[in-house]
Amino acid sequence: MKVLQFRQAICEAMSEEMRKDESIYLMGEEVAEYNGAYKASKGMLDEFGEKRVIDTPISELGFAGIGVGSTMTGNRPIIEFMTFNFALVGIDQIINNAAKIRQMSGGQFPCPIVFRGPTASAGQLAATHSQAFESWYANCPGLKVIVPSNPYDAKGLLKAAIRDDDPVIFMESEQMYGDKGEVPEEEYILPIGVADIKRKGDDVTIVSFGKIIKEAYIAADALEKEGISCEIIDLRTVRPLDIDAILTSVKKTNRLVILEEAWPFGNISTEITYQVQNEAFDYLDAPIEKINTADTPAPFSPVLFQEWLPGSEDVIAAVKKVVYFKK
Repeated sequence: MKVLQFRQAICEAMSEEMRKDESIYLMGEEVAEYNGAYKASKGMLDEFGEKRVIDTPISELGFAGIGVGSTMTGNRPIIEFMTFNFALVGIDQIINNAAKIRQMSGGQFPCPIVFRGPTASAGQLAATHSQAFESWYANCPGLKVIVPSNPYDAKGLLKAAIRDDDPVIFMESEQMYGDKGEVPEEEYILPIGVADIKRKGDDVTIVSFGKIIKEAYIAADALEKEGISCEIIDLRTVRPLDIDAILTSVKKTNRLVILEEAWPFGNISTEITYQVQNEAFDYLDAPIEKINTADTPAPFSPVLFQEWLPGSEDVIAAVKKVVYFKK
């Protein structure tokens, strides 16, 4: 095993796949000359040249459309958005074209494209730069949505996404690019749509994904000292959703807490709540608790932002509620 930063794992995944397949190229703002806004494509221009690592103007609708169109001529593009907040400019190409080409062409045109970049909040970046759109894209049939939480998962899942013949939304975090983790020296691929049990436990299941799952780890450590054993499931992929992994865990622990950095109305945790109560209602010993951001745009003020964003204290409170904890 070797230790890589999250950004290095992303770069390795793209570079390894591009060495094997000349139809793969990377396109986006500052991906080439600047080595990527977050240095996730460092050195790729030097290795692959300007025809395969392409800087674009600030024109998400334009380069997203070029990427989608190029899949119809045999290419497998990776389109980087500087943040998924900016992907809203190109969302017509993602929803109305990438997600629908296969069906509308009667299967004649698959759309092997990866849209990747950071999602959700990254500190004091204010309301228009701190939004989590996982549930928006997961709501659209035809798209796969991946949100890794560590370098190992990021590399293995990005390689799988690049090889997939369907459009994949691959969502990262500005606050994770510097995170370090062990990654195998040899090549590996992780299957899309398979969750991972990051921590085994008996008293309560905590489901999360992306950078916010770190708060679940902190909470689980604190709760263990009070005699509460938490099982933590990292979804890794939110579409397709590995509901079987969640159900298996809930049938063991009989309690469920879901932690998601998203507005509370109609999100991934809402869907999980419905599916679990529908498939495993008789196994639940307490109502499901879901933890989300406040139902407002993200504030700029650091004090307000701390209140807006869920933390380990919220997870601890939710777990104690579902286990009927009493001192």
